[in-house]
Amino acid sequence: MSSSKSPKSPASPTTKKPAAQKLAAQRAAAKKAAEKKAKAARSRRVAAAGAVVALIVAVVAVGIAVAKGSGGGSHKPSASSSADPQQALYDQVERTTSRRAKDDPMAVGKPDAPVVLVEYADYQCSFCGKFTRESQPELIKKYVDEGVLRIEFRNFPIFGEPSVRAARASWAAGQQGRFWQFHDELYAKTRKGDALAEDKLVDMARTAGVRDLDRFRSDLNGSAAADAVKKDQEEGYKIGVSSTPSFLVGGRPVAGAQPMKEFEAAIAQAKAAAEAAKAGK
Repeated sequence: MSSSKSPKSPASPTTKKPAAQKLAAQRAAAKKAAEKKAKAARSRRVAAAGAVVALIVAVVAVGIAVAKGSGGGSHKPSASSSADPQQALYDQVERTTSRRAKDDPMAVGKPDAPVVLVEYADYQCSFCGKFTRESQPELIKKYVDEGVLRIEFRNFPIFGEPSVRAARASWAAGQQGRFWQFHDELYAKTRKGDALAEDKLVDMARTAGVRDLDRFRSDLNGSAAADAVKKDQEEGYKIGVSSTPSFLVGGRPVAGAQPMKEFEAAIAQAKAAAEAAKAGK
């Protein structure tokens, strides 16, 4: 008895069609996602650019006001004025905003470092966290440890009560010498809303090595913490800070969590201006 195998028939168009449609849908979805991501990146760049312009305008206005208030008409231009016509104003703003206090728990670096970076930030701000995790360690290693840079942190809560509570908590941690450890713990990941409830902040303080947690809780809720945060906020508003993170590098505004090369360029400019001013004395 003989048997024969029928030839294998090719897949019909109807069996191929669903797979092709699925592949096309996947490609369309991937394209849409890429376009959405690119649009978001453009929006962030535009927002950062707008913030830079606003900061520059405000810095210039504050510099002029400070100069007038201190006898600006007889102010001697810095030696680097010829390199940047705004340098004298940046110098004025640097002197106004950089505290350089030796015992400031919210600062790192030598008080007499030639360049001071002042950061205005909110603890619910994801880009502030990005700067803390990625750029700040590099800046400390490359510039702070070498005595070139000092970093001074300012609480600038703009996202509501959880941000204000976290800002007060960071100040409270600083009263026990653990500001930077607590700061880094807060920014270890993006935390919002209930993640910044008082009990959660106490837990983070414990992790950060704050020893007296009862004092921490009391300081967090005290008037001194509220006054300190308000002082930082008012300083930021005065120079035109409207978004976070915002920075002053030697009085020169830098808005947003910029690439490392932007901070390097700003530090180099501020360092050169400080050296020129010193040489011109």
